[in-house]
Amino acid sequence: MKLRIKGNTVRLRLTQGEVGALGESGQVQDCTEFPGGTALLYRVKSDDEMQEISITYKKNIIEVRVPAPLVAQWCTTEQVTLSATAALTAGTLEVVLEKDFACLTPRPGEDESDHFPHPGSAERRGRC
Repeated sequence: MKLRIKGNTVRLRLTQGEVGALGESGQVQDCTEFPGGTALLYRVKSDDEMQEISITYKKNIIEVRVPAPLVAQWCTTEQVTLSATAALTAGTLEVVLEKDFACLTPRPGEDESDHFPHPGSAERRGRC
């Protein structure tokens, strides 16, 4: 899972395997470790009680909770993105979940074998 933060936008990109795991087990997470023994954990959880997508940050954990019906739809269709906004004291925080596509131009040293086929790739254009 890739985490990208820019300003007040948090974007999580999930591979095919991670989308599958989210659909099956209801949770997927990853962690970035820092010198000094600290770490940032980021996770996406399916939640039967939620009515809308929410995001929290507590104790070095970014957690995105998604209503179970939205997770089921997203994981089993070609829908690419789920997004929501959360009110802040001044402005909003946008949270975006995306299926991670392979790049059209391969990058040396990057394993994209579990990425979704890019919509502009020959592989995708040839599908019915």
